Amino acid sequence: MPKERPLWRGLAFRLCLLSAALFLCLQLGMRRSWCPEEKPRAPAAAAGRALPAALGTEQHPAAGRRRVTYVRSGRRGSAAPGCCPLRPPGGRRRKTVRWHIELQPWASPTPSLNYEALRFLKYISTSQISCEHMNLNSLRGYSETAKKPWSICLDERFSLIHRIRSKQCRLYSLGLGNDDNQFEISMANSGCEVHRFDPSIKSAHVQEGRHLWYHRLSIDWRDPNPAIAAHKLHSNTKKLGTVLNEFGHQKIDVLKADVESAEWKILENLILEDVVEQIGQLVFEVHIHWPGFEVSGNDSAVVRYWYSLLRELELKDFRLFHTYKDLSKPQMFLKKEAFNASSCYTLSWVNTRWK
Repeated sequence: MPKERPLWRGLAFRLCLLSAALFLCLQLGMRRSWCPEEKPRAPAAAAGRALPAALGTEQHPAAGRRRVTYVRSGRRGSAAPGCCPLRPPGGRRRKTVRWHIELQPWASPTPSLNYEALRFLKYISTSQISCEHMNLNSLRGYSETAKKPWSICLDERFSLIHRIRSKQCRLYSLGLGNDDNQFEISMANSGCEVHRFDPSIKSAHVQEGRHLWYHRLSIDWRDPNPAIAAHKLHSNTKKLGTVLNEFGHQKIDVLKADVESAEWKILENLILEDVVEQIGQLVFEVHIHWPGFEVSGNDSAVVRYWYSLLRELELKDFRLFHTYKDLSKPQMFLKKEAFNASSCYTLSWVNTRWK
């Protein structure tokens, strides 16, 4: 006959199970009562607060409030929202892209050609800085038969005269079929490296002497689009920044331009892409008998645009030191005989920060 189990053993087992269940319930209850409820998105929010602050990205720390990191643009005193990736050590600084110049306020409460023209003409007729030595007679090979006064500042306080003496200067000359090259020849004879860009020459590259090169290339405010067949035929048109990169040149001591009304858009491109900061002195012939290539708007808007371009140069620390009013040209201002203006002026600026 089998031996009977004692009843107390079954009871003990049941009591152990009941005790364990009670203990578990007590632990859960105590945790709910003493521990605050965790917010599920708190860690993500904390990471979001820390990470964008380090990377300079847009962040949203609270509802209804937005924080933006600002990147300083090329214009002084202005800021535009954006985000810049961290550059690697020793990497080149990425410049903020600008698509348009900042237009100056109107010269009068309401747009007026009269006020805009008077402001602009006064601006281009008034020197902003004095230059005592502009006479090119000191340059070897200079001839008084030069047709136009291409004035450069040779004062000792600026670097150009020192770079000429040390044979380390560089001149870029932009032209369109102009045979007046006396200025370029005199600079080359003084030891400067001279590059003249003219789409009308027959050969792609021609060297005259040791320091003077001619290139069958037109400097423009845009590069040709290689995807368009028509542009491939005119691939000898490039922006100045593209040419500098291809030639391996970091600086130009003097940029001379006589490009028959393309100067306004070329100057705009140099400003927007910060190429102008690589130039020591500018000598430009400007034409004001019509708006110029791809300059649109009514007459007062055109003159405001011209004026704003020149003010952008001033913000880049360029100062006008010489102005020449060509009285041999028709006395026209936007197709009108008005304001006692010539249709053509030669303006010279020096970059006061140039080293």
